[in-house]
Amino acid sequence: MTDDLFTDRLRLSRAVPSDLDALFAIQSDPRVWTHYPSLRHTDPAQTVEMMHRWDRSWTEAGLGSWVARLRDTGEVVGNGGCTLLGGEVWNVGYRIAADRHGQGLATELARAGVEAAREIDPERPVIAYLVEHNHASARVAEKLGLELVHRAPDVGNPDPAVVRVVYADRSLTPEQLAAALR
Repeated sequence: MTDDLFTDRLRLSRAVPSDLDALFAIQSDPRVWTHYPSLRHTDPAQTVEMMHRWDRSWTEAGLGSWVARLRDTGEVVGNGGCTLLGGEVWNVGYRIAADRHGQGLATELARAGVEAAREIDPERPVIAYLVEHNHASARVAEKLGLELVHRAPDVGNPDPAVVRVVYADRSLTPEQLAAALR
């Protein structure tokens, strides 16, 4: 899957170097990271490394995160899709520009990622890996038909009170859950 994908409102494409500034603007915005502030990008090098991880997923699994642009204007409004974790599970994720929150773009983007993952390897589970207090992401996972399959302290989180949850489209084996929690 290498060509752009179109949804009702979005054009989804693989990241290219010229996307860096727009992606860094989103990744560095504190409003986008209210649920996990320590992951906010403070240096464009972090965004470059993220883009390299996406590229590795595209190369190894045939699918990774896309850059999401509005179809009608070309404005970069986020990134997301499905990436392969530990060779075991598809992880659906997204990041939407704060000024675009609440418009359903995350669900539209995530749904496209899940559909693509199921086309490529329907035997591999789809998961959503998030912190419990990120209620908006939990709603997106539920809209995708995913169900809560794991809840535990978020090991390694700077805030020891944070709980990690995993939603999935089916029961997970211990190996699949371990891949999700890495």
